[in-house]
Amino acid sequence: MDISHASPSPHGLRLYWNRVAEQLQRLLGDSVLCLVARLGIASIFFLSGRTKVEGLLSITPGTYELFQSEYALPLVSPWLAAHLATYAEHLFPLLLVLGLFTRLSALALLGMTLVIEIFVYPDAWPTHLSWAGLLLLLIARGGGALSLDRVLRLR
Repeated sequence: MDISHASPSPHGLRLYWNRVAEQLQRLLGDSVLCLVARLGIASIFFLSGRTKVEGLLSITPGTYELFQSEYALPLVSPWLAAHLATYAEHLFPLLLVLGLFTRLSALALLGMTLVIEIFVYPDAWPTHLSWAGLLLLLIARGGGALSLDRVLRLR
């Protein structure tokens, strides 16, 4: 019995896999990846921002307390930090969803992520690393074809 044809050659498997990979790359181009990254990271920050407010944008007393204790930052007053963080967590995610000023918004949220990692939750680095991965993709690639940046020809 000739078993040489029983299993495909490594060369044939590589060619098959490369064809599959090319199809996946065409199907999931940068525009889809950027859209998913924008929506994913925007939801994380926006939902965090919503925990800090009542109504539209009224900062809660509990938020001020958190920025005086658990979220305390050096050189920044708790009142200012609470306002900056809360409004940033509303504005920049909204811009990311729209794909407007994507690189600037991603850069701002990356800066916020670094502050959280260094000063607030240094042991949460796996979570912050995943956020950074999404944000760095958006900083490098922009919002993609499915963004207002593309419509307005903004880089």
